Amino acid sequence: QNIFLIGPMGAGKTTIGRALARSLGRSFFDSDIEIEQRSGVDLGWIFDVEGEAGFGLREEGVIDDLTKKQQIIMATGGGAILSPVNRNNLSARGLVVYLQVSIDEQLTRTTYEHRRPTLRYGDKRELLENMAEETTKLYEEIADVIVQTDDQSAKVVASKIVERLDF
Repeated sequence: QNIFLIGPMGAGKTTIGRALARSLGRSFFDSDIEIEQRSGVDLGWIFDVEGEAGFGLREEGVIDDLTKKQQIIMATGGGAILSPVNRNNLSARGLVVYLQVSIDEQLTRTTYEHRRPTLRYGDKRELLENMAEETTKLYEEIADVIVQTDDQSAKVVASKIVERLDF
């Protein structure tokens, strides 16, 4: 069964996903990295030129493609679950693991992060709080497993996920 990691930016989806893939001997994919590789440009460029709507269409296509693979671990972008198409594909094609993280931890983990287009402008705390209001319920609705990531290493979280798997 596929394992899809969802959660807000800074939850550790990519780092934990890589650790989980190593521990289970599976291939790892990050939908944001895949979008960049397929388009040949970084996410910031896509957001600047195509806007959030253009990025969303690219993301839906990549998630549709990747969720059709077998026995993979995939980390999604934090806002991927805003799309009903993505939520349906994730839910129908694998086990969905919601990586929870506090706003304070997100701020710490994204302090020096310059790749995230959504954090380039404005008050970071306010942006993260607004995103959480918009996404938390959606994460919870499609999650098969929920794991808190604050103050834990990727290896520890990956181990907790493996313990809770039922296959």
